[in-house]
Amino acid sequence: MIDVLIVDDNPIVRTAIRGYLASAEDVRVVGEAPDGRTAVAVAARLRPTVTLLDHRMPIADGLSVVHQLAQQSSVLVLTSDSDDELIAGMLRGGASGYLVHGEFEPAELLRAVQAVAAGQGWLSPRGASVTIAVLREQANRERDTVGRAEQIQMMRQDFGLTRREQEVVELLCAGHSNAAIARRLLLTEKTVKNHLNHVFAKLRVTNRTEAVVRWSGPDGTPDR
Repeated sequence: MIDVLIVDDNPIVRTAIRGYLASAEDVRVVGEAPDGRTAVAVAARLRPTVTLLDHRMPIADGLSVVHQLAQQSSVLVLTSDSDDELIAGMLRGGASGYLVHGEFEPAELLRAVQAVAAGQGWLSPRGASVTIAVLREQANRERDTVGRAEQIQMMRQDFGLTRREQEVVELLCAGHSNAAIARRLLLTEKTVKNHLNHVFAKLRVTNRTEAVVRWSGPDGTPDR
C-alpha cells in the first residue's frame, strides 16, 4: 500500500487530489498539511511513502522543506509554479518528481505517485527540460575544471621547474615560511632559499608574492 501525505494550503486542492487518488486500490491518503512546517511534523509521525508537495504556502514554502521531507518519504512536487530555478531547486533538494497543475490528467497523477513510490522519477515536460539543462551545466563545469587543470599542468611544465622546486613553490603558495618549508622537506633554510632563487628566475619574478601569482595565476587559473 502506498501511503500519501498531501501538502497544500488550499483545502479545495487537497480534496481534489484525494478524489483523483480514490480509485486506486494500492494508494491511500493518510494525512494532510496546510504548510511546510506542519508537513515536516506530520511526515515524521506518519512516515508516508509519498509526499505530494505544493510550493507556495504560508509559514514555510515547499522549497524550504523539501530536503527534510525527502528524508522521510519520496517527494512529488505538485504545484502551479513552473519557474526553472524552482524546479531545479526542488530536484536538488531531493524531490523525485515534479508536476504542474493544469498540465496533467488525474490518471497521470496516479501513475506518477506509483512511479515515485517505486523509486523512479516523474517529471512534467518543463521539469524534464530543466533537468537536462542542469545536467548539461554540471557537465560543462566538470569539463571546464578538467580543462583548467590541464592548462595549469601545461603552464607549469613550460616553466621547467625541477620536482624539488615544484615542492618548494607549492608550499610557498600554501603560505609557509622558508623555515616551515625546510622542516617539511627536511632541508636547510639556505637550501630552501637557493631553490626559491631558482624558482624566481624560472618564473621571471622577483619576490614571493609574484611567484605565487605567476605559479597559479592571479585568480587561481593559469597565467601564461
